[in-house]
Amino acid sequence: MTKTEADRFRAVLTARVAELERFTRHRDGIVVERSADQLDEIQAASQRALAVSNLDREFYQLRDARAALRRIEDGSFGTCQQCDDNIHPKRLTAVPWATFCIRCQEAIDNNLDLEEIQAPSRDLLGRAA
Repeated sequence: MTKTEADRFRAVLTARVAELERFTRHRDGIVVERSADQLDEIQAASQRALAVSNLDREFYQLRDARAALRRIEDGSFGTCQQCDDNIHPKRLTAVPWATFCIRCQEAIDNNLDLEEIQAPSRDLLGRAA
């Protein structure tokens, strides 16, 4: 990865970290308020659950963006943390905090054994039978 590309991703990630830090400071949506009306309480609980879910997602993304900035600094940005292949630039453009190449990420998403993906057995059909 060139210095120009790394600088571009650094700028994108820094802006995203700043945005996420602003978002995660606002936790008004998770305040528990009592209401005499049971329907209002149910609706508030539903809204609170959604706010907590969104906040949780944003915290994870903040953590991942900060980790990506550290990888830029140590020179490992753009390298899959599992197989050490380069992460495709289109993937990094879409998800700059990506830690895995698309093949390893798909294996993780599908709960597959990554060692089998990287070093497939010669007798795959025999094991499937």
